[in-house]
Amino acid sequence: MVTVVTVPATTANLGPGFDCLGAALTLTNTFTFSASDRPCVVIRGAEAAGVASSTDNLAYRAYCRLYEHLGREAPPVYLEIELGVPLARGLGSSATAIIGGLVGANRLAGFPLSHTEVLELAIALEGHPDNVVPALLGGCRLAVREEHSGTWRWLDVPWDSDVVPIVAIPDFELATETARHVLPATCSYTDAIFNISHLGALLRGLETGHRDWLQVALQDHLHQPYRQCLIKGYADLHAAALAAGAYGLVISGAGPTLLALGDPVNAMGIASTLRDTWATLGVQARVEVLAVQQEGTTVQDR
Repeated sequence: MVTVVTVPATTANLGPGFDCLGAALTLTNTFTFSASDRPCVVIRGAEAAGVASSTDNLAYRAYCRLYEHLGREAPPVYLEIELGVPLARGLGSSATAIIGGLVGANRLAGFPLSHTEVLELAIALEGHPDNVVPALLGGCRLAVREEHSGTWRWLDVPWDSDVVPIVAIPDFELATETARHVLPATCSYTDAIFNISHLGALLRGLETGHRDWLQVALQDHLHQPYRQCLIKGYADLHAAALAAGAYGLVISGAGPTLLALGDPVNAMGIASTLRDTWATLGVQARVEVLAVQQEGTTVQDR
């Protein structure tokens, strides 16, 4: 039996939803598992050279982690990974690997774990829920942790079909560790309250597609002011996106990919503006008009 697991890219934070909000997008990585007499990992795609093709591969380690959780030895597999999600760009490539490995193992083990149990393992491996939750479940998701039990809850966030995500993916990488290192250790009550109110506005704006609410809601005081300096031309791109009709421009995850939200009428113009603006700064960028992937991770046997 051959099992094919397809996992969507994700965009996390969406401005004020730092480390708790994310959405699945219509870019994917595919993980194909087949029986083998020894472990083997093969990577295909434009950035294959940047991914470990050994048992150190993150998807393979996640595969083994699920069996370890079950108290069973992981059977050797031939794992083929087809890359469609850019690496180290803030689009959840590591989350796709974790979810792909865990879901593949869960299928081959006979589905002993629920989605909730798989996500608990994924969050422990990733360190935070904002990418892995929508990668598995699809849609836009808000992750909330219960204070006393530590149990995670994931809430479905309605996303109006007229709110279009546009991603600008530059030709340079930004390590998550670098993006986290620039953040301060503490924040003020003023900044915390600012983000709480803006996250509330974002949830309502995404649900209704209300332009005025979204234009305010995408502002953030917890992470973006500190990370902007790591992304060449951020201020110019932000201004250009707004002038082209975007509701706003935010850093996707830890960056350097930038996410604009706009309406269907202006989406292509926003994309062209982002590409052209970055080009004037000497940065080549892949720009995509995408949609929210509602289906999440899929599993197919063949």
